[in-house]
Amino acid sequence: MKVLVCISHVPDTTSKINFTNNNTEFDKSGITFIINPYDEFGLTRAIWLQEKQGAHITVINVGTSETEPTLRKALAIGANDAIRIDAEPTDAWFVASQIAAQAKEGGYDLIIGGRESIDYNGSQVPGMVAAMLGVPFVNACVGLEVDGGKATVIREIDGGKEKSIISLPAVIAGQKGLVEESDLRIPNMRGIMQARTKPLKVVAPVESERKTKAVLFEKPASKASVKLVDPDNIEELVRLLHEEAKVI
Repeated sequence: MKVLVCISHVPDTTSKINFTNNNTEFDKSGITFIINPYDEFGLTRAIWLQEKQGAHITVINVGTSETEPTLRKALAIGANDAIRIDAEPTDAWFVASQIAAQAKEGGYDLIIGGRESIDYNGSQVPGMVAAMLGVPFVNACVGLEVDGGKATVIREIDGGKEKSIISLPAVIAGQKGLVEESDLRIPNMRGIMQARTKPLKVVAPVESERKTKAVLFEKPASKASVKLVDPDNIEELVRLLHEEAKVI
């Protein structure tokens, strides 16, 4: 079985975000980048398929050379090889078309992505890839078992979970629950050394339209100051909620 895992190169959640050029570009200076956490859940589940069923895992990323350390980390975790499509990932349609083109060439049985990337939170790429390939798609996936040409998947829905059986090839978008955080793999020294020699193929992008463009970024408004009220002064609390906060 061949598994393709999509990897996004995203800022660490503790990073301080700033913008440059009149708030039209993301400022990458001083930022630590990591594997997108939702993608990491998918990669870990793919490693489980590798260990149980001998799956071959390829990780793929659309990005410039600065994303290669992130791909090397994925290789250190246990992926067999990596593909970097040499282009700026500025548009979801463009990214999806690049991944779909490689997926067609590779003949993968299963494509795993994250539900969303934590930088833009678009939640678009996995569904677009499935549509471009004409294969089943399961979003918000929290359970995955593969048996031959079928996959049993569990996804979160409003008020519960839904269990389905789908035919492979297919695309799933995973999240926490696909594996637990305690099950995420940390590269060990052996994995790091092996990752240095594992294949990382760099390919040129295919022709594809970019349908969107970010024109301006705006940071959330700063939190307003707070007023502390003595817990015994209920009347003052009620007055403030009524006259100033206007919530009652």
